[in-house]
Amino acid sequence: MVEENKKEFIDTYNKYIKREGSKELLEFLKKTDFFIAPASSQFHSAFEGGLCEHSLKVFKRFLFAVKQEFGEDYIKKNIETIAICGLLHDICKVDTFKLDTKNKKVDGNWVQVPYYTVEDSLPYGHGEKSVYILSGYIRLTREEAMIINWHMGGFDARVKGGAYGLSDAYYKFPLAVIFHTCDMLATYLDEERKE
Repeated sequence: MVEENKKEFIDTYNKYIKREGSKELLEFLKKTDFFIAPASSQFHSAFEGGLCEHSLKVFKRFLFAVKQEFGEDYIKKNIETIAICGLLHDICKVDTFKLDTKNKKVDGNWVQVPYYTVEDSLPYGHGEKSVYILSGYIRLTREEAMIINWHMGGFDARVKGGAYGLSDAYYKFPLAVIFHTCDMLATYLDEERKE
C-alpha cells in the first residue's frame, strides 16, 4: 500500500501543484521519510506510510467539502490551493518519527513491540512549522498559510494556551474551518487509532 499511496500522491501533486518551486519541493519530499513515515506516534495512522495516506485522505475530503460548499467552478479556480493544503499540511512531520521497541505485557508475558518515538530536530510547532518549511520552496497565499497554520484547530498548543488567533483566522478565512473539519473527519472516521 505504501508504494500505491506514494504514486497516487505524486500523480495528484504533479497534476494540481504547478507554482514556482513545486518541483524542488517534491524532490525534497522524496529525500525525506514522508512516504514511509507514520501520521502520528501512537494515535491515527501510526504505521508505515500513514503520513502519506492521511494526506491523501484529507485532500479528498477537502476537495469534496469545498465542492459541496462552493461548487465546481470554485474548485476549478482553487484546485491548487486545495491540493497544497490537503497534501502538504503535515509536512512538519517529516523526519520526526523514529521506530523503536518497548516492553509490553501480552498474555501475561513481557514482549518487545515496535513503536514510534518523536525526535523533532526543528521544534517550531505544528501548523506553523509546515508553513515555515513550505515557504522555503513555494510562495503560499495568505489563505493557504492560514489554513495550514491553523489546521489543528482547538488541538493547537497556542489555542490551549489562550491565544485568540484561531477564531480570527476562521472568521476571515472560511476555508480554514472547512479544512480543519476535513482533517478531523479523516483522522477520526477514516483512520484507525493504534491501541
